[in-house]
Amino acid sequence: MKNRSIVKRFFAIAAAGAMTLALCACNSGTISSSDGPTVTVGGSGEPSQSGGDKTYKVAIIKQMDHASLDEIAGAVGGELERLAKDNGVTIQYEIASGQNDQSTLKQLADQAIADGADVIVPIATTAAKVAALSAEDTKTPVVFAAVSYPDEESVALTGIDYVTGTSDALNTRAIIDLMLVQDPDLSKVGLLYSLSEDNSARPIAEAKEYLDSKGIAYTEQTANSNDEVIAAASALIAEGVDAVFTPTDNVIQSAELAIYESFIQAGVLHYGGADSFARNGAFAGCGVNYTLLGKQTAGLAYDVLTQGMDGMEDYYLLEGGIITVNTETAAALKADYSAFSGLGTVAEVVTTED
Repeated sequence: MKNRSIVKRFFAIAAAGAMTLALCACNSGTISSSDGPTVTVGGSGEPSQSGGDKTYKVAIIKQMDHASLDEIAGAVGGELERLAKDNGVTIQYEIASGQNDQSTLKQLADQAIADGADVIVPIATTAAKVAALSAEDTKTPVVFAAVSYPDEESVALTGIDYVTGTSDALNTRAIIDLMLVQDPDLSKVGLLYSLSEDNSARPIAEAKEYLDSKGIAYTEQTANSNDEVIAAASALIAEGVDAVFTPTDNVIQSAELAIYESFIQAGVLHYGGADSFARNGAFAGCGVNYTLLGKQTAGLAYDVLTQGMDGMEDYYLLEGGIITVNTETAAALKADYSAFSGLGTVAEVVTTED
């Protein structure tokens, strides 16, 4: 595998029909074929033959429960089902959540390996780091999803011969540009993020650099728990910010439902790095389509199951550019977002508690 690569790749996966996958702490699914030999891909990536159907086992591990990660997990499971049906194989998969606890994530990864998982699909950066470490001895293939910056020194998921996956790296400047289109007189921006999220460091640094170049002031607040997020949001409001930027930060997103009404009441527009922020009450989100990212991750996992890791890149970058606006929040803020259509594809949503 290459030491560092950003490659745009579109897998041979057609859009699946409507998916019905109820998500909880641990879900599972199996799609079977009626004939053919069994092929089980072991931790080393080498297939072993036996009689019966072709059977593969996949462990899907979410870092935590929230809208974006749930969407990705559902898309991975749904696409695995489609691929199994179309190719006449059996894919057994389970979806589990680490509840943003590294000890729990390690237990889940270790258990998946002990149970003979052929591929582990960790979702989000911390889950991927833990899974890669757990698989170091067995070389069980790890196909991560939604790791924004796999090549960051603090993440270090590149150059590992049993690891690949998909990146949802954020176009930070595009989100700041949204703010300026919405409010040309923007004077002060709040930066809200968690220090425990490796994927937040680079976009926050990029946001500071870009805001400096525009002569726009900024202030920052960090938080690592739901209560801290609420306090941080209140502090930004007290500091008189016009808008708030949050990257693809799982800690902040999981608390969005607890802070969006305070931002609305203060007249502060919250912009996030994923559509899930808008679906949980923020004014707008801008980033990748997580259903598509989940499907492409599943396609990668299927390639690894059937062909091994040879030829895989370190990771595959999914282009974003989808602007998601919460119409209820926009109405409450009296915010006209019609100019957004000139910057990308606009999707409208309302607040859902998912």
